Amino acid sequence: MVIKQLSVVLKNLPGILTDLSEILGREGVNIRAISVADTSDVSTVRFVVDDPEKALNILKGHDFSVYQTEVLAVETPDHPGGLNAVVKPLKDAEINIHFLYPFLGRTSNQAIVILGVDKIEEAENVLKRNWVHIIGKELYNL
Repeated sequence: MVIKQLSVVLKNLPGILTDLSEILGREGVNIRAISVADTSDVSTVRFVVDDPEKALNILKGHDFSVYQTEVLAVETPDHPGGLNAVVKPLKDAEINIHFLYPFLGRTSNQAIVILGVDKIEEAENVLKRNWVHIIGKELYNL
């Protein structure tokens, strides 16, 4: 199942990420996965939350430049080389992985990663055919 990811571009200043986290926390929104990539002037924060629509509205209401995209959350075996169970089938299908970052919790004994790919529906089908468990709504309810 495809899930929603939010992305925000923040200035590289002390406390900006704290502000974002405090605003969401105060409103009862839990960040489930997060990635921060920076340049000299700005950082792009990608994250998955337990209530993406609520978070989107909250952040827009606080004048954050936020946008929503679709990503996949998949279980990957938690042992050396286990990530290949996810990335190799995508490579073989010529699906490009734009980004990957870890989920902060677990739904089983496996690790979970968030994937941004160029062909999301095709990636979902490829992974299902290769017995990779795609996490869905249960991710929001943890």
